[in-house]
Amino acid sequence: MIDLILHLLLLGGFIFLLAELVPGIRVTSYGTALLVAIVYGIINITLGTLLMIISFPFMIITVGLFKLIINTFLLWITDQIIENFEIVDLRTTFIAAIAITIADSLLAWIF
Repeated sequence: MIDLILHLLLLGGFIFLLAELVPGIRVTSYGTALLVAIVYGIINITLGTLLMIISFPFMIITVGLFKLIINTFLLWITDQIIENFEIVDLRTTFIAAIAITIADSLLAWIF
């Protein structure tokens, strides 16, 4: 349980830092970034798993790169749900999805 809490706190910090460094991403506070990490995690576990099962042939053909498209879509959904979190365009959403996927994978590996 402590691992999950640390994972979410660090991912929220990464999202907050990402919003500071990448133009086109707006997060009003660390609390909002933490909420983004939680909502994105829930969406990723539920809808993301379903989408990966459905798109399994594409995952094989693209050697897993299709997961970036799924994660971009999930981040866009998170953007639509949370009012104080905004990403301006699809390109920025894709870049943020790549960065968040890498950070989330590293945190999952550590914890």
